Amino acid sequence: MPGSLTILRVLGNRPFAEIGVPSAVAVSEERGLVVVGGDLGYLQWSGCGTATSGWRPYRVGVYGRGDLRCHWIVESRWPVHCLAFHPTLPVVAIGTGAYDGGYSFEGELLLLNLRSGQLTSVIRGAREVLHVAGQGQQALRVVVAPPDDDDFDEAHMHGFDVVIERFDWSDVARGSVRQDELRGQWIEFERPTDEEATSRGVESLAVLAGKPCWEPRRQVWDVHGLQDGRVLDCLDGVLAEAWLPDGRLQWCVPDEEGGRQLVVRAGELDAWVNVERWRESWVGTQWVTQPPLTTRVSLADGKVLGSLPLNSPAALTTRDDGWLMLRSTGGDRRGAEPALLVGPAGQAPQARVPLGGFDLANHPFPIRHSRQLLVLQGDKREPWRDKWVVAVDPAGPDGRPAVRRLFPLDWDTKGARHLFDGPGIEVGTEESRDLVHAGSVHDGAGLLPGNAFVVRRSLEDGAAR
Repeated sequence: MPGSLTILRVLGNRPFAEIGVPSAVAVSEERGLVVVGGDLGYLQWSGCGTATSGWRPYRVGVYGRGDLRCHWIVESRWPVHCLAFHPTLPVVAIGTGAYDGGYSFEGELLLLNLRSGQLTSVIRGAREVLHVAGQGQQALRVVVAPPDDDDFDEAHMHGFDVVIERFDWSDVARGSVRQDELRGQWIEFERPTDEEATSRGVESLAVLAGKPCWEPRRQVWDVHGLQDGRVLDCLDGVLAEAWLPDGRLQWCVPDEEGGRQLVVRAGELDAWVNVERWRESWVGTQWVTQPPLTTRVSLADGKVLGSLPLNSPAALTTRDDGWLMLRSTGGDRRGAEPALLVGPAGQAPQARVPLGGFDLANHPFPIRHSRQLLVLQGDKREPWRDKWVVAVDPAGPDGRPAVRRLFPLDWDTKGARHLFDGPGIEVGTEESRDLVHAGSVHDGAGLLPGNAFVVRRSLEDGAAR
């Protein structure tokens, strides 16, 4: 039986960490509670889209006003706009929603029971709720967006001002508020931008936490434990940072977008950091996106030692002797740029090797502690099909880079299934090396129970052990 999990330390801990970037805050001094709506963000970047099945980024958290301890966390299907405590009942009303980009305003009116944590969606059908406020014991005032922007003038700047009445707001059935109850006065309603809502939320949480400033820590994309006990990581807004064994932050390199992958080089003196560059900035007369890059940082103090500018985003692959490969993730899946090979010394790319197209859901294959540069390669015309695990040798038999097929990604060659890849690690002895990797089986209905796996395979023939 596996041993029990022991948490040694929590790095980067701070109040309200569970909700991500705040979008709405409500405080009840009488109850001694704080409710916060927020956005954790998405689990996808240009080099990996395999961890998104079933993920909902929007959260509502309930916290103690005194100690800021988290009592409840619930998910929301849409962004959280507004929150309101019932004057006497243990209920919080939550308004959520968003424009679908082409026609409808979708969302929910949620009721959260503060004693049980039960969450109930009470509107029959989807409807964006822009504002919510209590009006006595039995009335709730809401401003809802129109159903769509086709039949309503100035739909994005107006809403229906509605009062909904129920005898007991702690006992309202799911879907019991009909759409015809959401007819009211057509009023002008200014919707705050995401930036304005976030700014107000951050300011409120800083006051509640008693801090001069409070900033959310978002997705931590990659983590490495170092031999000296330090922990290295990269995340949104941070190119890389290092934590000492006692849990103190040793150094941090801020970045507008942040690192996505870390490759610690042999000797643990420095590391490569794969950096995203998607945000646009207005330069002169046009919007400009900075080119992506891979940066080398010192593990002693975080000093940037150099960068490799790239033509398109890339995913990193490494092997234990220090060789690095940058595989393009941009462009057409059938005609991606050749991968770049960088030697252990870390200079400019020394060679290029064609690997075919890269597909976000099919080709991410980060393997740690490997003696080979391992990647996935598919069919030339349809690279997401017939994927094989291949090894790239920077110096093949003729001195030029060579690609060697090892075995199919799917060890069950008799089946007709389609596998998605995942991360892995090379393990074993000098005489026998194995590959342990994760993945999932594709199904049109989504990730079904039992369709995710971890498998240990021989690196000689791919046989499942």
